[in-house]
Amino acid sequence: MTRDLLLEIGLEEVPARFVRGAMNQLKDKMVKWLSDSRIEHGAVNVYATPRRIAVLINDVAEKQTDMNEEAKGPSRKIAQDDQGNWSKAALGFARSQGVEPEQLYFQELAGVEYVYATKSSIGTDTAAVLPDGLLSLITSMSFPKNMRWGNHELKFVRPIRWLVALFGQDVIPFEITGVQTGNTTRGHRFLGNDATVQEPAQYAQRLREQHVLADVSEREELIVAQIDRLAKEKGWEIAIKEDLLEEVVFLVEYPNVLFGGFDPAFLHIPQEVLITSMREHQRYFPVFNNEGELLPFFVTVRNGDLKSIELVSKGNEKVLRARLSDAKFFYEEDHKLTIEHALSKLENIVYHEELGSVADKVRRIRATADLLSKHLLIDEQTSSDISRSADICKFDLVSQMVYEFPELQGIMGEDYALKAGERASVAKAINEHYQPRFAGDLAPSEITGAIVSLADKIDTIVGCFSIGIIPTGSQDPYALRRQAAGIVQIILAHGLKLELNDLYDAALSVHENRGLKRDAAEIRKDLSDFFALRVKNVLSEQGVRYDVVDAVMASGFADLKSTIERASVVQALAASSDRAEFKLTVEQFNRVSNLGSKAAGAAVDPALFAEQVETELYQTWLAQRPTFKQAIEEGDISRAVQSLSSLKPFIHNYFENVMVMAPDEAVRANRLSTLAGIAEDIAIIADFSKLVW
Repeated sequence: MTRDLLLEIGLEEVPARFVRGAMNQLKDKMVKWLSDSRIEHGAVNVYATPRRIAVLINDVAEKQTDMNEEAKGPSRKIAQDDQGNWSKAALGFARSQGVEPEQLYFQELAGVEYVYATKSSIGTDTAAVLPDGLLSLITSMSFPKNMRWGNHELKFVRPIRWLVALFGQDVIPFEITGVQTGNTTRGHRFLGNDATVQEPAQYAQRLREQHVLADVSEREELIVAQIDRLAKEKGWEIAIKEDLLEEVVFLVEYPNVLFGGFDPAFLHIPQEVLITSMREHQRYFPVFNNEGELLPFFVTVRNGDLKSIELVSKGNEKVLRARLSDAKFFYEEDHKLTIEHALSKLENIVYHEELGSVADKVRRIRATADLLSKHLLIDEQTSSDISRSADICKFDLVSQMVYEFPELQGIMGEDYALKAGERASVAKAINEHYQPRFAGDLAPSEITGAIVSLADKIDTIVGCFSIGIIPTGSQDPYALRRQAAGIVQIILAHGLKLELNDLYDAALSVHENRGLKRDAAEIRKDLSDFFALRVKNVLSEQGVRYDVVDAVMASGFADLKSTIERASVVQALAASSDRAEFKLTVEQFNRVSNLGSKAAGAAVDPALFAEQVETELYQTWLAQRPTFKQAIEEGDISRAVQSLSSLKPFIHNYFENVMVMAPDEAVRANRLSTLAGIAEDIAIIADFSKLVW
């Protein structure tokens, strides 16, 4: 026999950003508790609005399953003394399992006898364990921010105002913070009333009757459908940003979409400012025409019905007018601030107490960017643009607009720089040097912004590493992992001939001028380990097998383009129709590498060759080396591997006819040196011994 189970926690309005996490946590805890309690069940459904989180489980068994579990204790040697009496260890084991000593028995495991106990438990009625179980489940929940209310000790995301707990048609009795469970839920705060839920299956419908759509997916689909319908009617393009949609879904219980307008005179302000003001302050969706130009309209979602919708629209317009007026004021005031004055203000803003001011950071960015420009042989005009961009890349941080909307840093810098007469490439670099801002974002489109971005990001990473701030576990307060991933993305996107080691050296040389708290060699090693994980992530995201990743990275990963290409070629060969042939080639390579590692480093002396096959292998290797080296220099890894693979028959004949570990010490050393030379070339591609077949 089964019954449905419903638990609803009614709350004061919960911040939208916490609701989905709370809903998922309730589901996970409920499923785990049922499993731990040996209660079988069917489908699990979760619901959430700003004022409630709920879980409904179908077909919950009315009784726990019986348990018959075998537990292993100490070995016979420890469990009994020489007279066969139970030891303290055995008696303690019996007590811990809830059995009498005479119920213990021995079983052999891996040639050793251990004492065992069988615990049997008859399942209890589910209704009997639900009150305590659900009570502990709710009180064990955690949230990013908690609060206490009244004289209660419980900390929760928001005060609990009602509880619905039903097992079939029966109320599950328990109490939290003076709130007793029942079968009465609450409808929309203004449009609905309390509603009685006779059984769990009625839950969603009873709330719908009271103007609450408890199903999260249903609310989201309704909002999107209404927005799409409005866009079609008006001929608009309404931008639905996922994070804003997510927030709006958890701000309303009964959504209805409406639109309003604002004074077109505000459109002279950069559209990013208007969009940010609408989204961040008012949770409005911006409206565009077919050409992507912002229109003087907005779309928002009401938590209610369509009654007096025009009046609601007018109210939203009035509020937005005040917000945009503020933005207009900030924008116009910022134009009175010169770039030079803004830069002087950066001297008074602390970047980090051990790394100086923001102005100090800007000077390091400029120095690092200049070193990178020189290393990459950037032309004179572009180098000049890079230097100027680096000098002023942070000036907009002191603007009123960025103070109000930090997410506009760089965007406002570009706009203000253009209006101040800076070159277009310089202004664009001020904006783009923050890219990629997040996972999935684009790298800077132009080399100027790319170099300044690299300089900024590596300065942050090296600066933090130099004072001992290195991400551990999930802790990364300075977003260093994101910065490193951005560096990798930029180098690959622009195909820069810049190895990671060169990047480390440039930043370290600049930081050494201020004095390093840690040894430079230690910092460089930590940087290498840190970036290794970022490169592995890139390869994994491209679908490269884990063993191929290990193989190519064992040969180095500082040259990112080469690393990506080597991984691609090795993976393709390992998965090709000639896989068996490639495996034989790899076996030959591994044998060469294993023996070559025993060489003492002496030069090869052809005069010591005692067999013709030695001469053939050595001369064939020398003959193909120019082709191999040229292919490596040109980044043609496929041709480089083909060149090495041409040695396969000669390597085979060599091992078939030559005793490498010859009794004569000079001959043996010469043969090992021959193999060591070939092994060095093989190692440029990968450590093939790490491949798994």
